[in-house]
Amino acid sequence: MEKRAFEQTGLIPRSIIRTFDRFRRQLLKGAEKSVIQEFRVSRYQVLVSVKCLIKLITIPLLVNFTTKNIVLLPITEYLWNTQQTEIFLNSYQENRAFVEMQDFEEKLFFESLIEKESYNEITNQLTEVNQNYSSLPVFPELKLEKEPSPVVWGIHDRTKNENLKKNSLNILFLPSEENMDIDNLPKNNFNQPLNFTSINNDKFISSINNIENSLTQKFQEKTLELAIFYNQQSIQAITNLFGDFITFITISFLLVWLKPEIIILKSFLTESIYSLSDTTKSFLLILLTDLLVGFHSPRGWEIFIEFMLRHFGLPENQDFIYLFVATFPVLLDTVFKYWIFRYLNQISPSTVATYHNMIE
Repeated sequence: MEKRAFEQTGLIPRSIIRTFDRFRRQLLKGAEKSVIQEFRVSRYQVLVSVKCLIKLITIPLLVNFTTKNIVLLPITEYLWNTQQTEIFLNSYQENRAFVEMQDFEEKLFFESLIEKESYNEITNQLTEVNQNYSSLPVFPELKLEKEPSPVVWGIHDRTKNENLKKNSLNILFLPSEENMDIDNLPKNNFNQPLNFTSINNDKFISSINNIENSLTQKFQEKTLELAIFYNQQSIQAITNLFGDFITFITISFLLVWLKPEIIILKSFLTESIYSLSDTTKSFLLILLTDLLVGFHSPRGWEIFIEFMLRHFGLPENQDFIYLFVATFPVLLDTVFKYWIFRYLNQISPSTVATYHNMIE
């Protein structure tokens, strides 16, 4: 005779029939033995269910951890780093690396704008140069002028005197003359020799070079960091693919090997769920359906699909993600409604009634 997943409904509610049957068995002779036997069966069911549940959880986790970290990861790392030269598994990984590099570049640019120490050092050097040379009375045909400055834009852009010579800082100096000692220096209006102060520009040049070298070093360090990170991510994705496949085979083997215990576990879980009140069952049902197919569930599905694609190193195609989010929750919602109408409505009509009342 074929067993049904639900009982046939009759004129008398099943709860009343079960109550009278339990009362009748308690009045019969040998009720104590029956109660003890039921307790032993219930205790055995709980123990078997707990053991089965622990096996189904711990064995796949141990197999997954062992195969990934001890077996697959060293092999994958060796083959990936020695047998080919690629860093990225797909173009989406490469685009993420470029985006991170652009963000880092913008961050450095912003920090350079607000870094007062370097800016003040350059400004002080320029001020020192301007003060030392602006006080020099020079001949009319030998005015001290500048080419466009590499630091301050817009100053003396179009002024240049070919009689002046320039140094590496784009600052034009008076032409050098032979025998420029203290006795034959040009005289100023007070008949005093001009004080030509020699300015040491090494510190100023060193400051600019240090800033440029620091930026270059930071870019190189960030590039190396991203290369190592995405190379390791590619290795981890390949390891996850094979490791999870082995874990899936392990779970399939356990479902066959522990089939008698799984039957007892299903019976225990079913009995535990049905022993809950109608309000509790309706609450859990609403919570589950809203999480999976509710109004805010599409964003959760997008995050889940992106995580799974990155976990296995697959291309994160946005068209595929949007198509999945647009179709799968709808199919899942249809399955839920069919299950409620076809099975739950016959197993526990009161739960369905409470469920509809809570929704409304």
